[in-house]
Amino acid sequence: MLSRQLARRVFLRAPRRWAHSPAAAFNGLNSVTEDDLAHFAKILPSSAILSTLSPSATPPAELEPFNNDWMNKYHGRATTVLKPRTTQEVSEIVKWCNQRRIGIVPQGGNTGLVGGSVPVRDEVVLSLANMSKVRAFDDVSGILVADAGCILQSLTDYLAPHNHIVPLDLGAKGSCQIGGNVSTNAGGLRLLRYGSLHGSVLGLEVVLPDGTILDQLTSPRKDNTGYDLKQLFIGAEGTLGVVTGVSILAAPAPQASNNVMLALPKFENVLPLYKETKRQLSEILSAFEYMDRTVYDLAVKHGQGRALDPSEVEGAECFVLVETSGGKREHDEEKLNNLLESLLEADQPLINTGVLATSPAQFSALWAIREGLTEAVSKEGKAYKYDISVPLHKFQEVVDRTKEQLRQKGLLHENAVKHVVGYGHVGDGNLHLNVVAAAYTPEIEAALEPFVYELVSSYKGSISAEHGIGVMKTHALQYSKSPISIEWMKKIKALFDPNGIMNPGKVLP
Repeated sequence: MLSRQLARRVFLRAPRRWAHSPAAAFNGLNSVTEDDLAHFAKILPSSAILSTLSPSATPPAELEPFNNDWMNKYHGRATTVLKPRTTQEVSEIVKWCNQRRIGIVPQGGNTGLVGGSVPVRDEVVLSLANMSKVRAFDDVSGILVADAGCILQSLTDYLAPHNHIVPLDLGAKGSCQIGGNVSTNAGGLRLLRYGSLHGSVLGLEVVLPDGTILDQLTSPRKDNTGYDLKQLFIGAEGTLGVVTGVSILAAPAPQASNNVMLALPKFENVLPLYKETKRQLSEILSAFEYMDRTVYDLAVKHGQGRALDPSEVEGAECFVLVETSGGKREHDEEKLNNLLESLLEADQPLINTGVLATSPAQFSALWAIREGLTEAVSKEGKAYKYDISVPLHKFQEVVDRTKEQLRQKGLLHENAVKHVVGYGHVGDGNLHLNVVAAAYTPEIEAALEPFVYELVSSYKGSISAEHGIGVMKTHALQYSKSPISIEWMKKIKALFDPNGIMNPGKVLP
């Protein structure tokens, strides 16, 4: 499992990348003062306030994990971090900040990839880490109600004895928080089976920008009573309010799970393989993950594991990880074995070879490779990450055209761009395009943007499949949203947050 302990590393200052945030978002906003700090001290205990201002005088190094993202790309200058324990405390803090026009950055596990959870300037950081209680769970309906600060893995562990699982699985599950997952509409590794959070989230508790508590922590699965307001906050990245509580439909835990790593001779075989896998595995198929040869080799190189012997991966252009989840092991294994036999015995095989997990340890080891790709890429160099949705048959074309663009610009070499790789979720058309460079440079960024966004737009895809917009992609929203759509998004923002205090500089251009 890719833990994100990196998220708590102390970082050195570095130049900001992708500083596309509009300055207008900060017009009229004020910095935190010592008087503000005195007011916060009336709401929170001293242990829940970190500030470099007097009288707290917290060492600046203690604020670094909150001011920097885990990849060390985005850097804020917040002087104050507040860590409330209750929704009421959040409400009082937000109400004061709205009156004083102080920008607020809600922060969960800070595991995002687009700079959405760190300050752009010196906004106050509102950490939900202390709000980590499970409020209720009904093992008949499967409805879980939890504080927004609950870590995803902790919720998974809580549900295990009740034979349920959170319908969301991410590489960062050891650090990310459910409130942040909801606020970014995180997709993850098993969206193919369980769908998106827009479907599994039943209700939310949200502190609005004026401090009002909007309590929509409803539990009915069917509620057809007017506007479904919670949907506005799912994926809003904290720009409309602070999610403090989540009601989510947990899924029954599969009684049997298995996986297999397959080596393919060419990318053109991925989609026929996906179709055949869906046909034969049907209801037990829970994941179908794609990775190209280069990123697989990086995972092996940087210690994420090895699925196949070197001799077995010869001639392989790409790999697919298939997972099954069902209710009866014998039934599921029979279907999976039948699939593998038919694939290997075909006149024109779609695969070269594969490895089937035969123990829980092997099951985890195969997933560790897929979940470790992000870490492997980061160890190899400085990564420009593009989380995009494009037609499935265009996955390889996107990688190839990006590589050719860099080659034409004279940037495809060891001292500039070392690798261009692709991996992602075939089941939902989500490609993670990673450009691995020796260093972040203006020349590489200029070669990639707006090229990548224009390429995605030409396929009628999305510039952000699951990571959100954050500060990285505000300027590129136009490639996925029409001017009318953006205009109405701005109207919604102005209605909820007329003073512009909530996560300023994020999402909207």
